[in-house]
Amino acid sequence: MQLESELLDEHIMKITLDGRLDIEGTQAIDMKFTALTATQKAAILVDMSKVSFLASIGMRTLLSCAKAASARGGKMVLFNPQPMVKDVLETSGVASLIPMTDDLAAAKELLAGVD
Repeated sequence: MQLESELLDEHIMKITLDGRLDIEGTQAIDMKFTALTATQKAAILVDMSKVSFLASIGMRTLLSCAKAASARGGKMVLFNPQPMVKDVLETSGVASLIPMTDDLAAAKELLAGVD
């Protein structure tokens, strides 16, 4: 699992995940992902387009970091998941707890107001 981050529009942190969010993949990115998402108030866009598999441990990391970001006044949006990953997010209920969209403009709108 690979993780890259960049700043979009001066206030949105874009995190791109690439690989499998299984036990090994989640362990590989957990500390850095948590540091980027859960330690400060931020508008966070998580690009899921390159995530090929999502296990329960990966869902737990997404949920705990989204909750921590929210507690600090931030917000996390999941962006453009592959069909199988999107299915898992919807079926598990994660998509009802963390906003998810396939459209970048819609993702940015969902993050509006978080500075």
